[in-house]
Amino acid sequence: MAAQIGNRLGGLARLAVDRGVPPEWLGFRGIAHCDLDDISTPPPPGVRRHIVQPCDVASNPLPLNVDGVDELPDDRGWWGYSMRDVPHRRSGPTYLATVDDATVTWYRNRHGDFVPAVLSGNRRSLDMREMRWRRPHAAVRRSQPVHHLRSAVWILERAFHNHSHWLTAHVPKLVILRDQGLLEEILLPEEPTAMMASSLRRLGVDPDELRRFDEDHVLRIDQLTLVGNDRFRPELLRTVRDALAVPTERPHRRLYISRSRATRRRLVNEPEIVGILRDAGFESVVLEDMSVEEQAELMGQASVICGPHGAGLTNMVLCAPGTHVIEFADLDFPNPNFYAMSAALGHPYWLLPAEVAGPGSPLERDMSVDPSRLERTIRLVDGASSRR
Repeated sequence: MAAQIGNRLGGLARLAVDRGVPPEWLGFRGIAHCDLDDISTPPPPGVRRHIVQPCDVASNPLPLNVDGVDELPDDRGWWGYSMRDVPHRRSGPTYLATVDDATVTWYRNRHGDFVPAVLSGNRRSLDMREMRWRRPHAAVRRSQPVHHLRSAVWILERAFHNHSHWLTAHVPKLVILRDQGLLEEILLPEEPTAMMASSLRRLGVDPDELRRFDEDHVLRIDQLTLVGNDRFRPELLRTVRDALAVPTERPHRRLYISRSRATRRRLVNEPEIVGILRDAGFESVVLEDMSVEEQAELMGQASVICGPHGAGLTNMVLCAPGTHVIEFADLDFPNPNFYAMSAALGHPYWLLPAEVAGPGSPLERDMSVDPSRLERTIRLVDGASSRR
């Protein structure tokens, strides 16, 4: 009964907002949602969308040690696509959206993640990949003071502090904005990460000269620019490589990217695996010990990188085209992102199934790798490398 009453009140609130009642009068109930990434539908009044790149369909190779697409997992999980989809994955559009009288707000969830939302002038939630109005936004919007800006560019998504998400979701936006002459209009958090600062400098902008926003204030912006992009679109990922990579004449190093410092998805039989890799000419690296510049230089020298599924593999975006990528993957958690990224960057990709080692959610569980399977994969990589 309570749920029915709540749904009925929510429906009445949405009707009232559609007829012009400010949602703040109703406790921010009735917020309507607009999927800004869906370019088949027009944006709401006060929002203008400019398509930079239309949707496209890829034609990607299979993992080199997989004989047919049916061998790949077809679980789309929360990623929205599966490994089986990667060979013909649809890339979403690239676009700029200009929003009149926008409100930008956020909250921190129980994991400490930054969760942003953007409302248009008629108080519609402009939903994008990692931005959407949720109930906790209402409490923040009611309680925090408002800071007013005449214009700004907003690029930050929920996981902007994450190394992987910054490289694949945010740096492409920076490149697009640089090409559009809008890069110096972006808003940064009070304390940008080293990766943020370094990537901006490589793109020709001093991060110390960019405006910062205060998390204790809601933003009200007369004219806001948003950037929509697909994280695994080949044209965009390759611009990241062009902007940030440190080229090497002859990439030759074989690297194992360890997750020994991580709190999840670690390799429990790492000592044995590292011994096998060492005999095959691999170096074990812990990227947490390196600066951004050192990571870029190291990856530019790599001919093969391998490791468990994790943010460190994102550094393949800094590798030369044709670098072999071996992913140790728990196929009960068949996240297709590194396969899609390898294909987009022109890297031969090898899928090495791992076994679950211990309890926990699929996102958290440690893993182990069969040594004999690894040795077989290395022999295949050696054979493929010798034929090039």
